[in-house]
Amino acid sequence: MKRIVLFCMVLLSGYANAQLTNITISKGIDNPTRIAVDDFAGPKLAEDIPAIIRNDLNFSGQFESIDSNQLITHPRSESEISYRDFKAIKAEYLLIGSIAEQGGRYTASYELFDVVQQKRVFIKMSVDGSETQLRDMAHRISDKVYETITGIRGIFSTKIIYVEAFSKPARSRLMLSDVDGARARVLLESKQPIMSPVWSPDGTRVAYVSFESDRPAIYIQTLATGRKEQITNFKGLNGAPAWSPDGQKLAMVLSKDDNPEIYTVDIASRAFTRVTNQFAIDTEPSWTIDGTGIFFTSDRGVRPQIYKVTLATGITERVTFDGDYNARGRVSPDGKSLVMVNKRPGGNYQIAAQDLKSGNIRILTETNYDESPTIAPNGAMLMYATSVGGKGILGAVSLDARTKVRLPSKQGDVREPAWSPFF
Repeated sequence: MKRIVLFCMVLLSGYANAQLTNITISKGIDNPTRIAVDDFAGPKLAEDIPAIIRNDLNFSGQFESIDSNQLITHPRSESEISYRDFKAIKAEYLLIGSIAEQGGRYTASYELFDVVQQKRVFIKMSVDGSETQLRDMAHRISDKVYETITGIRGIFSTKIIYVEAFSKPARSRLMLSDVDGARARVLLESKQPIMSPVWSPDGTRVAYVSFESDRPAIYIQTLATGRKEQITNFKGLNGAPAWSPDGQKLAMVLSKDDNPEIYTVDIASRAFTRVTNQFAIDTEPSWTIDGTGIFFTSDRGVRPQIYKVTLATGITERVTFDGDYNARGRVSPDGKSLVMVNKRPGGNYQIAAQDLKSGNIRILTETNYDESPTIAPNGAMLMYATSVGGKGILGAVSLDARTKVRLPSKQGDVREPAWSPFF
């Protein structure tokens, strides 16, 4: 069903000329796994499936793919493999495959071999789809290879949404693309700002802030149909929506009672509940993994820091202490780390991760004015917005800071990424 929804998303939105492009691996792990990905036997297609697989694995920073033109031999089956040829080019793994077409449907079959141990890793597997789904098929193969070798679920079939802003003429676009920036398409375009997009936990809807009613309001848009629903229309701030883990509620910031405070709303009943009540500015809510609490940014201690409120009791505790600025907290899928924007005295605004048990903090990025961190559903990487050469782009970094990737934009400033859940 979810695949059908994604397919409808493609049909309804249409592709955009603007898209993220030219992924740059600015830092990879010291000894990436070398994998030879040979061209697949079969007809020439509109999408180069092996090239997409190589790009996916390189994007993770944990792999260094070897192109087919660097291979000494091109085996089509296990019996044709000379492991000596692949050891000679220092390949640790070998992926071979073939593509067959019948009645407009394509089937890609593939096998993975361990060159070092000279054995098959898994028996021949296959994925299928139409011509418009060739890239999806490639991502699914990448996910399987990545998970088999690393033990971590692959994220190459996930999506990202982000805001693309233009100054002349002023307009904003809410964009949806593959996680590598390909197939960018417009979900919403407005002459007014679009802010704070977030995925619903089931990946079927997005919530965001738009000024199309002449003041900030929170909307929910269903991706399969494009149908929009206005959730708030209060005076003052209506911002920073965050889905509860069960998708039944949104946390948000409202200033309808003068001071910016954290509220929740039951989406079905539209019942609003005030969560914080403090003279300071409380903003940027995000839910705990179990939905029993909300992290939020507050300057109640003079400088912005991250706090957590337990919804059942209202008890609030300060979570961050390292640095004079900590904001936009997002908890990792395993609930063990809190990713945030961190600034130390005299330092830059960088992305950091704090171990929630020990309180230890690790700086993950090296650029300035990094913002809007969003964590991949497998918890291995996060994406954020940054500025390079005066232009807003997206960056990605592994949670251990060993891999760094940049996704420049052809045009416009790119900001506020949000990583989808698994589909």
